[in-house]
Amino acid sequence: MPNKFKNSLNTTVQTFINILPIVFGMLLLTSLVIKLFPAQLSTGLFGQNSFLDALLGASFGGIAAGHPLVSYMLGGELLTSGVSLFAVTALIVSWVTVGIVQLPAEALMLGKRFAIYRNLMCYLFAIAIAFLTVYTLQLIG
Repeated sequence: MPNKFKNSLNTTVQTFINILPIVFGMLLLTSLVIKLFPAQLSTGLFGQNSFLDALLGASFGGIAAGHPLVSYMLGGELLTSGVSLFAVTALIVSWVTVGIVQLPAEALMLGKRFAIYRNLMCYLFAIAIAFLTVYTLQLIG
């Protein structure tokens, strides 16, 4: 039994050590994006219309696809700076599901038609999920 515990502990420590560069890079990237994306620009760009906010958020997220952990931190910072929940939710969902940058590789491996349809559906669902999230939060709270 102690041998299993040692192996589990060793595996956990190794996993933690392997994740540290990702977390550190995520923090640096989030800080960089927040500095490059001033609050005045984000509040001027977003906030006019909930549909337009969701559309812009999904578009930015689909183009700037990345690691999910980064999207959560970026989303929190954007919410703090006054960006609407519609835009942030659409950005987070499309950040993780839509991959314009990876589209050529996905098309090569899974087929062009499938890759385009999958990305288009994920883009549309990101907008729908943004509305469902905001309206659900309004309903319950």
